[in-house]
Amino acid sequence: MFVEGWPRPTALRYHDRMLRQATCRCGRLGILIAALWAATVRAASVQSQTIEVDGQSREYLLASSTTAHGAPSPLVLVLHGHLGTAKNALGDGVRPSPLSAWLDIVDREHLLVVALQGLKGPDGHTGWHDCRTDAPENPHVNDVAFASAVVRELVATGRVDVHRVYVMGMSNGAMMSYRLALEMQPTPAAIAAASGTIAVHSDCREPAVPVSVLIIHGTDDPLVPYAGGAVGFGGRSPRGEIMGAEATRDYWLRVDGLQHTTPVSVAFAHLGADRTQASKVTYGADSGPQVELLTIEHGGHVEPSLRFHYGALYGKLVGPQNHDLESAEEAWSFFAPKHRAGLDLME
Repeated sequence: MFVEGWPRPTALRYHDRMLRQATCRCGRLGILIAALWAATVRAASVQSQTIEVDGQSREYLLASSTTAHGAPSPLVLVLHGHLGTAKNALGDGVRPSPLSAWLDIVDREHLLVVALQGLKGPDGHTGWHDCRTDAPENPHVNDVAFASAVVRELVATGRVDVHRVYVMGMSNGAMMSYRLALEMQPTPAAIAAASGTIAVHSDCREPAVPVSVLIIHGTDDPLVPYAGGAVGFGGRSPRGEIMGAEATRDYWLRVDGLQHTTPVSVAFAHLGADRTQASKVTYGADSGPQVELLTIEHGGHVEPSLRFHYGALYGKLVGPQNHDLESAEEAWSFFAPKHRAGLDLME
């Protein structure tokens, strides 16, 4: 459980929980831990905000700590998936997204978390204009300008530390997080992409600076294949072609100059009754640049979560959900040590 005021560094707190969970060898105890964690009281304040970008009003939700904290805060941008909403990403709905676990982190770590709201594309569904040139149903808007404008406004007010801006996205939002890593100003220090990889046919610019990247992906993802290929169930919908998770890892290893780094592998204790298994391979030091591939063996198109479990019907559609870790907590442990330095911050 989270203990307010516990004076251990962020990464150690989460890894201590993982170590305690590693001593569990039965599903019941894992479920008990998840239930106790679910009882944690969130203390984040969530406000609806708008900003004018390219003559259009864009919406986002801003989650902030309710406790006083004078220094500029780290900022995490959260990007929902195709058909998703910012509200669901931060806990609204019958089955809130696992990304809503960021609300527990906000007050504990004095973060700001911004859930951006995507616009509707030609298919009538919300989404993002990521790098794919062969995904015509993506919205035809400048989402990089939107994200950049929100960050710049929060930096200008003194609320955000420009050196500690991070992005986490799911599915279409994960694909958009790669675009923000390549094009957003200020450049994020790190991103986390769940169930989304790099476009094969891309209109994004080449990377200008190293960016630390956490990739979370299931090997049995029916929508965004782990090995790459056409996006969509059976490749039937015009959603473009993507690289595989390992090819995406290799892309960022080249960008970050980590091709010859010795990887460090970790297997997570399996806490549930499902057939998934989580493991991660890390390249580089945690002060960055760093690349990490967190693979969910037999996992589907869904974020791993200890607390936020989707129903059986949804699982039949997108594949099994892993319950060995909390995706947002894993992302924060990855983000926390990383700071962006350089002249590109507010160009």
